Amino acid sequence: MAETISMPKLGFDMAEGLLVRWVRQVGENINKGDVLAEIETDKATVEVESSASGVVLQLIVDQGTMVPVNAPIAIVGKAGEVVSDQSPVDSGQSKVESQKSDAAAQSASIVDSASQAVASADSAPVKASPLAKKIARDQKVDLSKVQGTGPGGRIVRKDIENLVASQLVASPLVTSSLADQQTSRLTDKTTSTTKLRQAIGRRLVESKTTIPHFYVTHEFKMDALMDMRKQVNAYLPDAEKVSVNDFVLKGVALSLRQFPNLNATIKGNEIIQFGQVNVGVAVTVPGGLMTVVVKDTDQKTLRQISGEVKAMAARAREGKVKPEDVDGSTFSTSNLGMYDVEDFIAIINPPEVGILAIASAREIPVVENGQVKAGWRMKATISVDHRVSDGAEAAQFMQLLAGFLENPVRMLV
Repeated sequence: MAETISMPKLGFDMAEGLLVRWVRQVGENINKGDVLAEIETDKATVEVESSASGVVLQLIVDQGTMVPVNAPIAIVGKAGEVVSDQSPVDSGQSKVESQKSDAAAQSASIVDSASQAVASADSAPVKASPLAKKIARDQKVDLSKVQGTGPGGRIVRKDIENLVASQLVASPLVTSSLADQQTSRLTDKTTSTTKLRQAIGRRLVESKTTIPHFYVTHEFKMDALMDMRKQVNAYLPDAEKVSVNDFVLKGVALSLRQFPNLNATIKGNEIIQFGQVNVGVAVTVPGGLMTVVVKDTDQKTLRQISGEVKAMAARAREGKVKPEDVDGSTFSTSNLGMYDVEDFIAIINPPEVGILAIASAREIPVVENGQVKAGWRMKATISVDHRVSDGAEAAQFMQLLAGFLENPVRMLV
């Protein structure tokens, strides 16, 4: 029996997605789990997998169509099976071109020209990866003028970046005289915000204006963890070495098991404590941030956590995340340790009630037993929804987390 494939819902606030490209066409065989299409959401370009095996019998929507969540997009069934015709999805502004023209009609001349450049990048009859198209839109690059170096001449990310870099090098520099330098002025530049940046803005404004945040900072002794990490990595190949963040994720997950009130969400007057501990990890991607999710983090080994984070982060940066990569987090983390950050705070990611901001592990002078010596220390700050919890509970959570990080062997048994 034929099965209808619907537009997936990726995140609690997703209402629609742009169907960028059909990977399979009518008449082609497809197995359950194979990629059927690519869709673009506020977060990223996502590969949609088929939920059934068989033959693609019908593609209900066209490429470039904005499709509401849960609306049918394709039908998969047995070869020769007859299916009733499905009406094309009409979202009011289904085509990218209509969206761009509507935006242009309401914008000033500068934004109008930027919108035209975006439409040009989307509609050009060239082969390009979704990430390359996104960067081209952001940089106002005409894809028809880019030489692709990917398979079959496909334009990839580095092609866009190389072109932009060459244009910067070719730009004339004002170096003729001091008088010329004094009279020259850099011109203002106006760019349109990306869908990802708009989504980040909406979510964080909502978070800061509707959630009463409070913060608790703890400094962790990291000497034992740094030693254990060194010992563990000595037995692992380079591609599988674990990071400080992997230890932190495991410690956070185990601590949340004993503090279920922080692994929760609030709906009206009810607090819903999640049965699973799914820790989200903020990842830097072109144009913003994305949270990938390690499911059942408390039940996984350090190597499993490390491998999953590496794989999902790579897909996120390439614009190829899977739906399950970004859905279902129950508590989030944000790590800026790689940027030599001493301390910072993070904004809660709704509908969660907590997030941990992780700074750098630093070797600093410390005093122990009246003696000054070198020691590894790391600060982290938890942000908590005050409607759900109070400072004492957050402080106790951080103390328990310190027990795991300062005695990391506890996370291995």
